Amino acid sequence: MKLTILGGGGFRVPLVYGALLGDHAEGRVTRVTLHDLDGGRLSAVARVLADQAEGVPDAPEVTATTDLDEALRGADFVFSAIRVGGLEGRAADERIALAEGVLGQETVGAGGIAYGLRTVPVATHIARRVAELAPDAWVINFTNPAGLVTEAMSRVLGGRVVGICDSPVGLGRRVARALGADPDEAWIDYAGLNHLGWLRGLRVGGRDELPRLLADEKALGSFEEGRLFGPEWLRSLGAIPNEYLHYYYFNREAVHAYRTAERTRGAYLRDQQGAFYEEMGRPGTPALAAWHRTLADREATYMAANREAAGVGERDEEDLESGGYEKVALALMRAVARDERTTLILNVRNGTTLSVLDADAVVEVPCLVDANGARPVAAAPLPYHAVGLVTAVKAVEREVLAAAESGSRETAVKAFALHPLVDSVAVARRLVEAYTAEHPGLAYLRR
Repeated sequence: MKLTILGGGGFRVPLVYGALLGDHAEGRVTRVTLHDLDGGRLSAVARVLADQAEGVPDAPEVTATTDLDEALRGADFVFSAIRVGGLEGRAADERIALAEGVLGQETVGAGGIAYGLRTVPVATHIARRVAELAPDAWVINFTNPAGLVTEAMSRVLGGRVVGICDSPVGLGRRVARALGADPDEAWIDYAGLNHLGWLRGLRVGGRDELPRLLADEKALGSFEEGRLFGPEWLRSLGAIPNEYLHYYYFNREAVHAYRTAERTRGAYLRDQQGAFYEEMGRPGTPALAAWHRTLADREATYMAANREAAGVGERDEEDLESGGYEKVALALMRAVARDERTTLILNVRNGTTLSVLDADAVVEVPCLVDANGARPVAAAPLPYHAVGLVTAVKAVEREVLAAAESGSRETAVKAFALHPLVDSVAVARRLVEAYTAEHPGLAYLRR
């Protein structure tokens, strides 16, 4: 079975390959093709993968190419983790938004809209090439903004594209551990959009244990989201929000923390990964050791500005364990390829799952997965406070898709202006002017 990884020169690709190395069952991935536009990054990651495969007799064969069509031909699965504009683009997204006093995070607010406007046309082109060259392939999308990009690709590929994210899985595992439960035995009631969802219940043996957690202040303070949002606010909501909702609930504090930080997250990652790839360009560099060292620092500093705004300090060792997007991707591939029925929280077309959204809207909910793909599980209605945010942000995503299709600058302004974290139409206009001046990838937005 062949897996093609788009964005194959990306820093986190070794996580995916490491997961594949542990899979020895029949029907496993035996060939991995890395695709990237940057040959130097491809070479660096290929070296890390070669170190990982050392001593593993049946390790998947790895090839690399800068030709998209070559990478897609014969693929059974396509894992998309591209970054249009690179980390330099992300850093610019953050800087431009913060100059206007609004959030510039990669997937939330103005930064997420700018990133989406750059990425949707490229993701749509990729979807068309997949439909042409590998029509039977399944696309697993990790490219951010994951829900928006998955919806764009689904307009071409239908249900054969599924979006994944490690945030809901990581949240579910932390909540289960706080309750003393086995995360693998718990049912997580989670619903919303990507980076805009709520854990509304956690069932163990048919019993919802979330009320017990919400009543226990000590237990609430034992994991990252509990400290980030605070027990009082979580009890008010009656749910545990995805960590990205900190940007909404504590927006003023988050913007202040970003504006006063030495560097934004994008600038930090740009510099950190730039140093890693530069180090990898020197002969004799121990590839896997250099990658592990860089990864550990990356995980320890995740959402540092938000933790500073909340006054909760460094991450605990247990919180350093993510949901493991590579494990989600592998579980999804196994379920589809081997018809191994499983349940995963994924980004898929809504159908009738959330009544406040139409059937084609991509949502993030628990899904049953087998050889026929991923089907969302029926969910209870969202509370009104969640409905407001979900419908507002979905409306923004639709304007981004419309702007990407039409090239209308006016529609792009509308996307920014409608976002709950952009507080002025005048600001929205200035943001569009600044982003189009900064990013060649937005030249398609005509006046």
